[in-house]
Amino acid sequence: MYHEKKSKLELAIAAFREAGGILTMSEAMKVGIHRRELYTLRDKGDLEVISRGLYRLVNMPDPSLPGFIPVAKKIPHGVICLVSALAFHEITAQIPHFVYVALPSQAHKPAISHPPMRYFWYSQKLLSTGVQEHSIDSCTVMIFDVEKTLVDCVKFRNKIGMDVVLEALKMYWQSKKTNLDKLFEYAKLFRVEKILKPIMEIIVSG
Repeated sequence: MYHEKKSKLELAIAAFREAGGILTMSEAMKVGIHRRELYTLRDKGDLEVISRGLYRLVNMPDPSLPGFIPVAKKIPHGVICLVSALAFHEITAQIPHFVYVALPSQAHKPAISHPPMRYFWYSQKLLSTGVQEHSIDSCTVMIFDVEKTLVDCVKFRNKIGMDVVLEALKMYWQSKKTNLDKLFEYAKLFRVEKILKPIMEIIVSG
């Protein structure tokens, strides 16, 4: 009995390794890991609970962006946005205290207690434009591209602060990786062109 139990735990650890070290409870059960094995490995210190129902193998390398993992695993239609996306694209000096997540307009607020999240409800057009898939810590994470993130920041400037928006636009211009045609295409599509244009004229001329 002891050997059988031990081998089940070893198989469970192997399944976690194959999955990149992180599984939800439902994913674990689909690959044949029973709840009791999860709880045993958790109690032994082999697994840590990242968020409710989300487990990580402790002896794997630390995730580079741990806050993004619950979004990738537990919010299938969520997209990393605003200040979190600015930080990912390295065009802000802000350190986000929340994970900023865009949700479909009719979606319910996800039941995730950790890490702290800030949710923004987007229209279908706003949510589906400019989305990129990034592989982070063996998870596929949806993140808005740089220009869409900046336009979203202008659109939600009253929620995140105009100082954050101005800093990001300046860092974007200084990065020398600008695509102003794309930026203004998004700005026109989401009706913030009149706000963005004079700001960018000052930045570019300065």
